Amino acid sequence: MATNATDNLNIVKHKRFDKFMFWLLRIKPLPIHSRKLERAGVKVVLKLYAKSLSEFSGIISFSIFMAILASLANVTVPYIFKQFLDILGSGQSPTQITSLHNTIWLFFGVAFLGWAGWRVCYMINSYFSSRVLALLRQRAFSYLLGHSHEFFANTFAGALVQKVNRFAQSYDALADRILYDIIPIIVQVSFILYILTKERPALALVILIWLFVFIIWNYSFATWKLKYDASRAAQDSLSSGSLADSISNNQTIELYKSQKIEEKIYSDVTNLQALYTRFSWQSASVIDGIQALLIVLVEVAVLYVGVDLWSKGLMSIGLFVLVQTYVLQLAERLWSFSRVVRDLYEAFANAKEMAEIMTLPHSIQEKKNAKVLKNAEGEVTFHDTTFSFNGKNVINHINLTIKKGEKVALVGVSGAGKSTLIKLLFRQYDPDSGMICIDGQNIKDITLESLRNALSLVPQDPALFHRSLLENIRYGKQDATDEEARASAILAHCDDFISELPLGYETLVGERGVKLSGGERQRVAIARAFLRNSPILVLDEATSSLDSHSEEKVQDSLMKLMENKTTIVIAHRLSTIRRVDRILVLKDGAIVEDGTHDELLENKEGLYAKLWDIQQGGFLKDEEDEEIENEK
Repeated sequence: MATNATDNLNIVKHKRFDKFMFWLLRIKPLPIHSRKLERAGVKVVLKLYAKSLSEFSGIISFSIFMAILASLANVTVPYIFKQFLDILGSGQSPTQITSLHNTIWLFFGVAFLGWAGWRVCYMINSYFSSRVLALLRQRAFSYLLGHSHEFFANTFAGALVQKVNRFAQSYDALADRILYDIIPIIVQVSFILYILTKERPALALVILIWLFVFIIWNYSFATWKLKYDASRAAQDSLSSGSLADSISNNQTIELYKSQKIEEKIYSDVTNLQALYTRFSWQSASVIDGIQALLIVLVEVAVLYVGVDLWSKGLMSIGLFVLVQTYVLQLAERLWSFSRVVRDLYEAFANAKEMAEIMTLPHSIQEKKNAKVLKNAEGEVTFHDTTFSFNGKNVINHINLTIKKGEKVALVGVSGAGKSTLIKLLFRQYDPDSGMICIDGQNIKDITLESLRNALSLVPQDPALFHRSLLENIRYGKQDATDEEARASAILAHCDDFISELPLGYETLVGERGVKLSGGERQRVAIARAFLRNSPILVLDEATSSLDSHSEEKVQDSLMKLMENKTTIVIAHRLSTIRRVDRILVLKDGAIVEDGTHDELLENKEGLYAKLWDIQQGGFLKDEEDEEIENEK
């Protein structure tokens, strides 16, 4: 099914002001999130950021102090000029000239303090902010990896990449706005109102009224626009996810000649994204126009009041210049204030998506007092295990014991529950009821690391990292030496094709191993299992992508790998499992047959016998079938 451009968005009833803005900007009503960025959401984001900032508290406090000091110096300079002009207009006596010289040196000292304060602040900020950004990405990535298989199955990989990056970038935007905008605005507004109240309360009142109107208007507009900023962020994630989804499936697109279809899907997503962007930019131009008008009005009001005070002898030239300078300073600062408020909320909106993921409890959690599974022998037991997914019962009251060293195959039609049973064993899911034990220990009571160290999986479609072949093989055992990794590769017959590559074991395999054939990828996965050497081995159609020649080699290796190990084989080709100790036949999540190959064939009405007849009737017998029959 094609991805809808409005996935995760809800059409909500727009208010009159929304409709007016759409009409004014000539944009059709946009779908928006029904949820807003609640205060709780802001608190969550700030709390997550605070965790990463705690170790930098001292240097952050010093940086804020320098920003306050520099802001005070900058706002004091016009007041010094006022004093200078007042002295300049009072005559040319030696005392006044000396006062002018002293004022010039005072100006230099204060201006230098402002310059030095900001330079120090910038250097400090650049020093620790880069480290904080890296730390935020690392913590977001670390928590993300703790989520379950189900979480990743329901989420675009590209969207998650976008959210991790935006989480860090949002901190950068917030920190810059607070340090370089919010703090200077608070310092300057407070100082200016204090000075004007001290000099001429009437002028202070005019500016205070203007500030109130200006800030309320900007804040109200920014909070109104927030829901569209959040929706734009969501649409941006959807766009990235859609792009990543199509690129990762480029071969399917090529084979099915569906380029036009994918272009249409991506076009729909990006066109809606463009509408959000256009609406954001154009609505910002509206507030810019209104605040420009407010600045003109305050300048006129200050001039009018100033002239009135001057006519009464209550306004000097220096004070007149001071007031105009302060008005221009405030106008410059508050002109950016509207953007500051919008940027703050937009940053919170961008960070909120990742914050929700980082506050979402992991569905698979390790107990605080979990024990390490040591010297696992490999006995696996399912006790009345039940599991449902999306409202459907997938595993139904399974009771099963697989003895140490036993070789067991799981057979059944697609959807019977074979792969789900393995996912439960690996704790990619937790059962709804019942329990799963290894060597008599409930897997919920042992650490996830020690559990998965006791298990090895050779999947049907192994995914490799875009790293060297040696690194991919060593993924089975991170502390293995190069010699150990190469030895495992030889056992899995990987050395046959690796030796022919120009860079050998240092060859990069491409994203998800696309530079290798399916059979080569599967042999790398088998090499990992050799290197891991876990007591419990799971083979999920481990030779399905191999040609007959390769399969013959790997089968011998697998037989060696399976020695003294508890082995669970998921099989669709029944001819590959005739030598296992037991075959379990699953149907609708339950074990309906249990026995050896010969025992199961005796029940002509059984599911296994029917599956065997279908495969024997529909496919040519391979060499192994003939060899086994000759042995009989």
